[in-house]
Amino acid sequence: MFRLWAKIFRDNRLIKDTVICNDCEDTRTHKVFQALDDICYEFDLGKPIWLDATIAEFKRHDKARFTQDNFIEAIDFDYLEIHVIEED
Repeated sequence: MFRLWAKIFRDNRLIKDTVICNDCEDTRTHKVFQALDDICYEFDLGKPIWLDATIAEFKRHDKARFTQDNFIEAIDFDYLEIHVIEED
């Protein structure tokens, strides 16, 4: 089981969160991208861009923050944070 927790913060307060579960036999990278697609669909967001700093943070901590710099359109929150909470 692969689970990814997504949280949206504004003014240091949690606004929305969700957990995406994935049982398929894909690679970890495919599971992360699929979960991020599901998160963006659920939260009605455009897909964020993975900047080099975002990738490095995710590799180090299994956690990443997507700020306004990662989105093409304007967002009404401070950041979207994703965190891997369970892996196969």
